[in-house]
Amino acid sequence: MLELAKVAFMTSAMPQHLTLLLDCPLVIAAIFTLGIGGTFQYGFCISVVTSSSTYIKELLNQTCLERYEVRLTPWHISLIWSFIVSLFCVGGLLGTLLAPPIFSKYGRRTCLLLNNLLAIMGAVLMLFSRAAASFEMIMAARLLYGINSGVSLSTQSVYLVECAPKMLRGMVGVTIATFIAAGKFTGQLLGISELLGTEERWHFLLAFNALPALFQLLTLPFLPESPKFLLLERGDQQACQKAVTRLWGKKDHSSELEDMLEEKAALQNVTSRSVMELLQDGSIRWQVITIVVTFSSLQLCGINAVYFYSYEVFAAAGIQQQQLAYAALGTGLCEMMASLACFVIIESAGKKVLLSRGCLAMAAALALLTVTLHLQQHIYWMSYCSMVLIFTFIALFSTGPGESGLPMLYPVPVDVFVLRSVRALPCPRDEQQDTSGDRHRLSAAAQQVPFKVP
Repeated sequence: MLELAKVAFMTSAMPQHLTLLLDCPLVIAAIFTLGIGGTFQYGFCISVVTSSSTYIKELLNQTCLERYEVRLTPWHISLIWSFIVSLFCVGGLLGTLLAPPIFSKYGRRTCLLLNNLLAIMGAVLMLFSRAAASFEMIMAARLLYGINSGVSLSTQSVYLVECAPKMLRGMVGVTIATFIAAGKFTGQLLGISELLGTEERWHFLLAFNALPALFQLLTLPFLPESPKFLLLERGDQQACQKAVTRLWGKKDHSSELEDMLEEKAALQNVTSRSVMELLQDGSIRWQVITIVVTFSSLQLCGINAVYFYSYEVFAAAGIQQQQLAYAALGTGLCEMMASLACFVIIESAGKKVLLSRGCLAMAAALALLTVTLHLQQHIYWMSYCSMVLIFTFIALFSTGPGESGLPMLYPVPVDVFVLRSVRALPCPRDEQQDTSGDRHRLSAAAQQVPFKVP
C-alpha cells in the first residue's frame, strides 16, 4: 500500500513540474542552448578519444620516426597517450579556476560566449593536426578543450539554475548531466567506422566541437543575463525584473525577488575569500566536506575508466574486437536513457535518496563484476555476465551519482552556501565553485595517467 502511494505521488508530481516548465519556453531554450554548447562538449571530449586512439598512436609513432628516427615502444606510446588524454583534465582544472572571477565580473552569458572561442581554436588545431603530422597540435587542442569544458561546466550550472524558477531547479539541474550523457553517446556514434571513425576522417571527428560551439555562439545572445547576477553583482533591479519576466512569464514572482534582495543584503558586508580561507572556515565546514567527499566518490567510482578506456574494459570482459565499438556505443545509449528516466523522478524521489542508493547498488555491481571477470577465464558464459554488469553499473551511475550527484554538486553547492547567506553568514559562491571543480578535475586526472592500458 505504501509503495502504491509513493508511485501515485511521483506520477502526480511529475506533470506539475512539466507543466510549470512548459510555461517557461525561454527556460527550455536556455536548457538546450547552454547544454549543447556546454556540457555536451564535455561528454563528447570524454568519449571521442576512444575511437580515434589507434590513429593518434600511429601518428605519434610515425612522427617520432620521421623527425627523430626513433621508433617508440608500446610502453612509451601508452605513456604519451595517457598524457594526451589527461591534458583534457588539466585544462578543465584551469577552466574551473578561471571561470568564477570571469563570470562574476563580466556575467555568465559573456563568459560562455568568450569560452566558445577556445573550443573553435581547439577544433582548428585538431582539424589540421593530421595534415601537419603534429601530435603537439592534438595536445594543445586537448588542453583548450579542457579549459573550455571547465569554464562551461562551472558557468553553465550557475547560469542555468539561476535562470530557472525555484521549483524547477532540481529538474533543470539534471539536464546538465543529461547533456553530458548525450555528448558521450554522440562521440561514440560518430566514432564508429561507418561514420568518422576511420583513418581518413578521424581529424574531422576530433574537430566536431566547433559545431556546438558555433551553435551556442549564435543563439546565446538571444537569452537574457542571469537575474541573480543583474541584481547581486550589478545592482540593477529593473534589469533583473525584466529578465525574470522574460524567463518565467508575466506572473507574480515577488517572493523569489525578495529572496534575492535578502541575499544581496546579506552579501553587502561579506568580502571575497580564497579557497584556503574557505577550507579553514568552521561555519561552513560540513558543506565543504559534502562537496569534496561526494565529488571524490563521483570521480573515483570507476565510471571515467569505463569511458576513457571503454574498449579495453570491454575487451577484458570478453567482447570480441569487431564488436567493441558497438558495445561502447551501447554504454552511451544506456546512460542517456537512464538520464532521461532520472529527469522524470528527480523532483519526487530527491537527490539524496538517488545518490545514496545509487552508490550502494554500484558497489554491489562492482563486487559482482570483480567475481565474473575472474571466473570468465574458466566459465565461458561469465563474459556475458560481465557485460550485463557493466551496463548495470552505468545505468546505476546515471540514475544515482551521475544525475543526482553532479547537479547536487555544481548548481546546488551554490544553494547550499546561499542558505548561509540568507542567515547573514558568508556566501563564498566563487570559492565553492573552485573547490568542487578542482576536486572534479584532479580526481579525473588521477585515474587516467596510472590506468593500465593493455
